[in-house]
Amino acid sequence: MKARLPAEYQNKGAANMNQMIKQAQKMQDDIAAVQEKLDETEFSVSAGGGMIELVMTGGKVLKSVKLNPDCIDKDNPEDLEDIIIAGVNAMLQKVEEESAKEMEKVTGGLSMPGLF
Repeated sequence: MKARLPAEYQNKGAANMNQMIKQAQKMQDDIAAVQEKLDETEFSVSAGGGMIELVMTGGKVLKSVKLNPDCIDKDNPEDLEDIIIAGVNAMLQKVEEESAKEMEKVTGGLSMPGLF
């Protein structure tokens, strides 16, 4: 004897699955749109008390580095190197934080490894 579900429960799984697939596709499209917007957005940061200014896109492409001439010391290049490293690290952190914030708006905090 086969057990049958009441009529109101029949084919509900397929409808729910289709709805979930549509929601997932919309979220994927939204994520792609946000990522594209972030890739085009330029972020800037200064480091070393304004001795260096960096501009980078959300896609992590470094667009420009501007150095204050006062930070260039031929006898002590290590200071300039440290300022550049600090600036790049601050910029990467800023881009990561902004990307995570924008993606959280789309995903509602849902963790989706590999998507962003």
